[in-house]
Amino acid sequence: MNRQFQLAIKQKTATANNLIALQEQSFPGIRKLFDSPVRGDGTQKWVDLTHDFWHVDCVRSGSLNAFTERYRKWCKRNRYQFSTEKAAEVYALAKSAVVLVQKTSVTKTLVQAAADQLTAISRSVETYRSEMNKLASQLPEYSVVMEMYGVGESLGPQLMAEIGDVRRFERK
Repeated sequence: MNRQFQLAIKQKTATANNLIALQEQSFPGIRKLFDSPVRGDGTQKWVDLTHDFWHVDCVRSGSLNAFTERYRKWCKRNRYQFSTEKAAEVYALAKSAVVLVQKTSVTKTLVQAAADQLTAISRSVETYRSEMNKLASQLPEYSVVMEMYGVGESLGPQLMAEIGDVRRFERK
């Protein structure tokens, strides 16, 4: 499972880089406005936002009030925290952005497919992480490994998978 987890992490990184490259052409700078962590189900706010607001024209085609309302509904539908200030930031960025690609069906397909791929791989990563932790927690050495400085729910099960029984070592 650890090897599958490592492979999925590599795929996630490559897919995220692909989405970022596409995003920088259709909505430059939008990713930098969002820093929320990946949820337990693998979703992430900037990826979900990119899927639905895939081009600056999706935001700047209407007024600030119209976008703020769309953004509020989007946040509610996707269970994200809404902020009027964040909506204004996104709108201001969209108004000032210089894009490299036009708003076409091809651009939409590319960006949305990349966002869907990243979400799917991210879900796999989070599933592996959860399952590895669940399996590792059943082992007697779990508490010893988890007490080590810097070890969390990802690194602990990975260490246990690679090292084996840590109780065979006399000292930290």
